[in-house]
Amino acid sequence: MTPHSIAVLGLGRMGTAIATRLIDQNWDVVGWTRSGRTAGAVETTDDPNAAVAKADIALLALFDGRACRQVLDQVRDSLHTDTIVLNTSTIAPAEAASLARQLGTRYVHAPVLGSVPAAAVGALQVLAAGDQDALDRVGSVLEVLGTVRRVDDAATAAALKLIANSSLAGAVLTLRDSLRQADALGLTRAQVLDVLELGQLGGLVARKRSFLTDTPTAGTTEFTIGALAKDMALLATASNTPLRSAADLADTPAEPEADIAVAATVPAVDVAVLEPLRAYIRGHATGDPTHFRDAFLPTAHIEGIRNGAFVSWRLGEYCALFHGRPAPDEPTRSRRIDAIDVHGTVATASMTLWHGADTFTDMFLLVHVDGSWRIANKAYHRHSRSDGESPGRRGDERRPFVGEPA
Repeated sequence: MTPHSIAVLGLGRMGTAIATRLIDQNWDVVGWTRSGRTAGAVETTDDPNAAVAKADIALLALFDGRACRQVLDQVRDSLHTDTIVLNTSTIAPAEAASLARQLGTRYVHAPVLGSVPAAAVGALQVLAAGDQDALDRVGSVLEVLGTVRRVDDAATAAALKLIANSSLAGAVLTLRDSLRQADALGLTRAQVLDVLELGQLGGLVARKRSFLTDTPTAGTTEFTIGALAKDMALLATASNTPLRSAADLADTPAEPEADIAVAATVPAVDVAVLEPLRAYIRGHATGDPTHFRDAFLPTAHIEGIRNGAFVSWRLGEYCALFHGRPAPDEPTRSRRIDAIDVHGTVATASMTLWHGADTFTDMFLLVHVDGSWRIANKAYHRHSRSDGESPGRRGDERRPFVGEPA
């Protein structure tokens, strides 16, 4: 049976684009949104039960799993026994599986890849999972929206959507790193964007260029920072895997309703958080422990593996290793701050130090206290290039060179 009446529940950016596309293709559409706002050419009602009462398909385009549950609970008694629930929302795999169990053969989980422009022209990629009869009934609707890809089950469709968005989040953050590095090199934004369009980030840069210029124009928001941060948090929880993108997007100092491209334009961290790290570098460069006392909190510990055994130094014990003179080979040594992630009043940082035959990776926990940043704790890993030595162990038993981290 070919459906003729569709209720679109959720008229945000994507819901409105989907509803408008269906109307343009001569489908009978009625919309409802929790905000009560109207949506252009879409006929709306202020009662979700009225929206689904005569619908062959109830299409969900909602923000998250909680919203899906709440709306379905609200309209459950108004759904006909043969009404298909077609869920295009981005939710957790466990949430999708739960809805599939509750609704049985009349549930189709069909998250979409692509944003508002793709929905407007029917160019979405649809990941569809459900009972074959239900898929047949919604097939003509999904084909109006884009290309349909069959997926085994609802949880898999939801998981694949989160993975796809994870790659997008990674691209946004990679673009952010490139723009920050270009700023540090004094390159003009227009010149940088021209070159980036030629490379692997070209498609993203071309689509989002209006948000990325030195004087961004008023572009139409297609996918918000808040929505992508939500998706990455869902993926981190579902996979039990910490994701840099989840934390970085959540802590982006920009309006959550801004387009994701705005996250790429956020400047590098406040220079204040670099000060204790620079003081730490000065301590190694000069051998003067005063710099370490400036860098660390008095309660800090420095921990790692030394001569095959775990050590945990208090700050005073660590400072006692340094005697106010640079290491003899200091001119050949170098150090680099690799990464800093700031989350309110705490931050993490990593640093690489090339000290003669040894390369150190230092990991720092920093806190903002009494108006300044200080290092609360440091853990390190030492890799030695000396023949016959394993990472973290030296062939001799000497104390470190003056200025060598340990």
